[in-house]
Amino acid sequence: MPRTYLVTGALGCIGAWVTKTLVDRGDHVVVADVGTDRHRLHAVIEADGLSRVTYDAVDITCSDEVRRAIDQSGASRVIHLAGLQVPACKADPAGGSMVNVVGTINVFQAAADSGCERVAYASSAAVYGTVDGDAPDESMPGTPETHYGVFKQANEGSARIFHSERDLDSVGIRPLTVYGVGRDQGLTSDPTRAMKAAVVGRPFAIGFSGTTDYQYVADTAAAFVTCVDRAAPGAHVYNLHGTSLHMADVVAMIRELRPSAQIGFAGPTIPIPPALDGASIRAAFPDLPSTPLDEGVRQTVDRFQLLSEEGRLQTHDLD
Repeated sequence: MPRTYLVTGALGCIGAWVTKTLVDRGDHVVVADVGTDRHRLHAVIEADGLSRVTYDAVDITCSDEVRRAIDQSGASRVIHLAGLQVPACKADPAGGSMVNVVGTINVFQAAADSGCERVAYASSAAVYGTVDGDAPDESMPGTPETHYGVFKQANEGSARIFHSERDLDSVGIRPLTVYGVGRDQGLTSDPTRAMKAAVVGRPFAIGFSGTTDYQYVADTAAAFVTCVDRAAPGAHVYNLHGTSLHMADVVAMIRELRPSAQIGFAGPTIPIPPALDGASIRAAFPDLPSTPLDEGVRQTVDRFQLLSEEGRLQTHDLD
């Protein structure tokens, strides 16, 4: 039977794919987002799917707006993805904390007050920082090196307290480098932007290097939906793991599909935390999809090509 889900931050990349995952199976989604730019949703969801989406302008830093949105939606399951990414939090730590920390507390509070069944929320591998020595336990992150990572670590603690004090069930998910159509913002968006640049024939320089972990956004979205639907009671946190590969190999995959692509890379590495193996979430949900990296890159390039041919491909992020 179709359900109604409330998704905060659904105008972002992962949010658009979560919305697609839900509407493709016949569910209704209330998009709770302060933004108005729907280009990511329109890039990944067909028109018949968009008919099952309702838009609600919600500022998650306002507790009253969040409570109203959840109550009016009638949703018993909430997927909370609204947040500011690393560069924005670095530029404005106070503003970042209002959105990423206070906003998340508002979601937890409203969900608990409304009797929601479960909240799935976006944490991040940024909670680890640089880890030396043995791999830490998945439930005990290291020392974050950015405000963004500190904020995400605080949210994991808040989820734990809301479960112990209000019996609110939750699941935090820690992705690393998510790629796919719609990924046009954030520190690790460059591989996706390089794929888009290859399609439109523009040169592009990826701003980081080394080996990191790549997760296809459709798989990431499936993890959020699966967890909000099926997680056991408690306040869980899971790492996501996709394919670990050197940037040179990722660039080679793009060039194999578009031989004339002018793509380079340089800059710092984004290290993979030793605990980021995804074993815990796979044990809990062994049926989660895992798209091979070369297939995910191909699907992304093909979708960009289709959008370009239809005149619907936005390229402002390449400027």
